[in-house]
Amino acid sequence: MTVDSTAPTPTSRVLTWCLHLLFACLLVLTAGRAVIGGAADATAVLALAAALGSVYAAGPLLPSVRTSRRGAAVWSAVVSGAWVALLVLSADAVWLAFPLYFLQLHLLSRRVGLAAVAATAVAAITGFAAHTGAFTPATAIGPALGAAVAVAVVWGYQALYRESERRRVLIDELTATRADLAKAEHTAGVLSERERLAREIHDTLAQGLSSIQLLLRAAERALPDQPGKAAGYVDQARQSAVDNLAEARRFVAALAPPALAESTLADALERLCATTSTRHRLTARFHLTGDPAPLPTAHEVALLRIAQSALANTVRHARSRTADVTLSYLDDHVAVDVVDDGSGFDPGRLPAPDPDTGGFGLAAMRARTQALGGTFTIETAEGRGTALAARLPVTPPTAGSDIGDGS
Repeated sequence: MTVDSTAPTPTSRVLTWCLHLLFACLLVLTAGRAVIGGAADATAVLALAAALGSVYAAGPLLPSVRTSRRGAAVWSAVVSGAWVALLVLSADAVWLAFPLYFLQLHLLSRRVGLAAVAATAVAAITGFAAHTGAFTPATAIGPALGAAVAVAVVWGYQALYRESERRRVLIDELTATRADLAKAEHTAGVLSERERLAREIHDTLAQGLSSIQLLLRAAERALPDQPGKAAGYVDQARQSAVDNLAEARRFVAALAPPALAESTLADALERLCATTSTRHRLTARFHLTGDPAPLPTAHEVALLRIAQSALANTVRHARSRTADVTLSYLDDHVAVDVVDDGSGFDPGRLPAPDPDTGGFGLAAMRARTQALGGTFTIETAEGRGTALAARLPVTPPTAGSDIGDGS
């Protein structure tokens, strides 16, 4: 019988079978006492008891009773009617009222079930009083107390079940939310790592390949009139390829940039300026202000990459003769400024980033700076050169800041 709003559980199934067993035992007791006592209507009691037992046993087997509240109500009414007929013949049938209370409360809605229990209690009191020929308080207390206990037990169990279901739903929602959160965090982590790798590739391998391309073009222009100069350009392109191979291997091993592996940020920036001046028609100068202080690896990597990207943009686009890279250690922040005397550009007319033509450099520099809580500014105008500044807050190095390159 599953017509109740609560779904069957192992506990409810055990209680249901206990109820069936109780009803069967009391029914056998009623019929047995009639036979043993030699009642004049013992045969009728046996016949009604058999009929009542058959109707009761058939109910749980009928699909209409198991699945339909109306069918269950009809079956409950037939069982109750047969019980009343049995009560007319035997006073012992009054004990069957107790399992009937539970049956009615289980099958019927709360209001109808309560009314059915009250009617069953009245019938039990009336029938027992008619058999004894007298009405006493004890006659009413038994059935009434049984009805009260049955109502309290059933309604209490239903309340506990509803609370358990609410908690189960909350737990399921919490589990689903945690799964969604874990999935969102995983997706965010994947996107963040993808963005980091895109910045790294743009600021290292892509810029290196661009430098190789420029050097090989210069070598091509020098041939065949200046083979020595062309050979110098080819040698510089080869060294740039070596440097980029080291960067690629660093990606695989997830190590710090080779330029920072065994030197300070200031040394790395100074070498960057020297290398740029050697390989391209640009005089890059390095300046250091303030007292150098230890920085988290993430800060050093970001500032080095920003300087590399800025000088690469200067070489490719600005047609500059000179560029100045300044590393400044101040009280509460560290900054890298890159200033060139090139052609400049209109910041409001920047082309959208494109896989074929590029345009990711400034966005990558700004993203690196903001990811570390810093600020990125750029001042430029057409024909007036470009000045950009990346400023990062100074934080004490921690154990976690020396892992990889700050990702």
